[in-house]
Amino acid sequence: MQRLSSIAATCLRTAGITLANDTWFDTVAVECDAEAIIAAGRAAGLDLRRLSATRVSFSFDETTTPAIVQQVVALFGVTTPIDDRADDGLPDRRTDDILPQAVFHRYHSEHEMLRYLRRLADKDLALDRTMIPLGSCTMKLNAAAEMIPVTWPEFSAPHPFAPDDETEGYRELISRLEAMLVAITGYDAVSLQPNAGSQGEFAGLLAIRAYHRSRGDIDRTICLIPSSAHGTNAASAVMAGLRVVVVACDDHGNVDLANLRARAEAAGPNLAAAMVTYPSTHGVFEEAITEICEIVHEHGGQVYVDGANLNALVGMARPGKFGADVSHLNLHKTFCIPHGGGGPGVGPVAVRAHLAPFLPGHPLGTDQVVGPVAAAPFGSASILPISWVYISLMGAQGLRDATAAAILSANYIAARLNDAFPVLYAGEHGHVGHECILDVRAITKLSGVTVDDIAKRLMDHGFHAPTMSFPVSGTLMVEPTESETLHELDRFCDAMLAIHAEIQQVIAGEWPLEQSPLRMAPHTADDLLGAWTRPYSREVGAYPLHNVRASKYFPPVSRIDAAYGDRNLVGSCEPLEAYAVDAAQ
Repeated sequence: MQRLSSIAATCLRTAGITLANDTWFDTVAVECDAEAIIAAGRAAGLDLRRLSATRVSFSFDETTTPAIVQQVVALFGVTTPIDDRADDGLPDRRTDDILPQAVFHRYHSEHEMLRYLRRLADKDLALDRTMIPLGSCTMKLNAAAEMIPVTWPEFSAPHPFAPDDETEGYRELISRLEAMLVAITGYDAVSLQPNAGSQGEFAGLLAIRAYHRSRGDIDRTICLIPSSAHGTNAASAVMAGLRVVVVACDDHGNVDLANLRARAEAAGPNLAAAMVTYPSTHGVFEEAITEICEIVHEHGGQVYVDGANLNALVGMARPGKFGADVSHLNLHKTFCIPHGGGGPGVGPVAVRAHLAPFLPGHPLGTDQVVGPVAAAPFGSASILPISWVYISLMGAQGLRDATAAAILSANYIAARLNDAFPVLYAGEHGHVGHECILDVRAITKLSGVTVDDIAKRLMDHGFHAPTMSFPVSGTLMVEPTESETLHELDRFCDAMLAIHAEIQQVIAGEWPLEQSPLRMAPHTADDLLGAWTRPYSREVGAYPLHNVRASKYFPPVSRIDAAYGDRNLVGSCEPLEAYAVDAAQ
């Protein structure tokens, strides 16, 4: 890329054409009649970027060929053939070794690379091996049929700012997806620009702030957030310039209405919004969600319903119809885009009509009420086909059935495990939403066994751990999703009950806690094949249940001292002194 950019830059300079910069990597900016050059490029099938009336730029990537470079320079009137002569656009280069580690030099064939990737995969506990019951994460199936369009160049190749007449089909898909999400949520408008749920959350709060300002309510800066709200709510509110006031919850995990009303009255004309997660992060449907919305509206505030748990609502209830003003959604959770490992994600923000003018603006727009929250107008557009395919294949009834299955699965797990691990919160009729919180605190007090011990022992059973100590310390939050079969749910419950039986053996004194399979978990192959002085057999360590033998997962690393690691960080960067600059320089 850099070599071809340098060839193009040198060719243009030699022809007497002025470049905007003396250095470049893959992008060259040129002084010219922008409109004429862009028009010539369009005629030749090339899109250049207009920087101003007298400046354009072009970028090369791994697919660029010398023939394309020749086409580009020809737009500027250069007709001589390009050659290998090139000014160096990077006069200051690194001189030290780059990526000296062996892993970057060991694999030179596809076979070797495939085997390397397979070895990495074998170390992992992923959805291709087991359910991932992380509460509040919705780790559902990402079907191959939904993923296929991502590989098509028609979706993966277009630039985010490609001309509208070159992306008509793309934008049709985007419009249809927006309409689908409007129908599902009951709101009036949707922006697909946010790249993450937290970014969509931030965009929703910016819309609320802009709405109040447009009405002259500049002092409305207080945001009420129940203790049952999703974890990022407070951070997003502060980033949006709001002051957070926490609202209490009752013993059943619901928002305390009396406390909410008191907080709203105390805020008075300064109340901007309330953020509520529905169903709550406590795993229950708020019994009085409509009354919560009414209280906030009575005091002039807007209601933000966090869409992190929308997997329990699709086809059953629509936030825009039961009183909410704005929500963010997680296409990378509820609507099947894969997530984890840093993305990419899509966190659309959906609003009622009065907030629609305050949705994120265009990244290249000027004089906008609200600016953009991402660098591209439609965020991570290339993965939107996944959600479009999912919704299209499921249809309205299929989406409703999926929600019902997700709720049923969570309640099945709650019912099977409640005697061993009490479910912390439940609704009026004893049911949970799409996830449940298992309370381990009494067990820990009696036996010393912690959520960490249970999580590590689950690895010996071949399971990824549930969410630990969130939103309540000393608990496990389990969300099975609709993707898991009854067989897999039973396998998980059997593992949890087997762990409970081992806890009883610790309580009975059969094993000292520090030498129990719970505290010594997970058991690696090296552990099991090495010297063995533990009070339980190797078989108990490796195969806690008979069904584990059929597809045994051996964790690659045994228990580490997490507390020690937290207190004694090992950094890979240079010491601070290496960044010091001589004051005389």
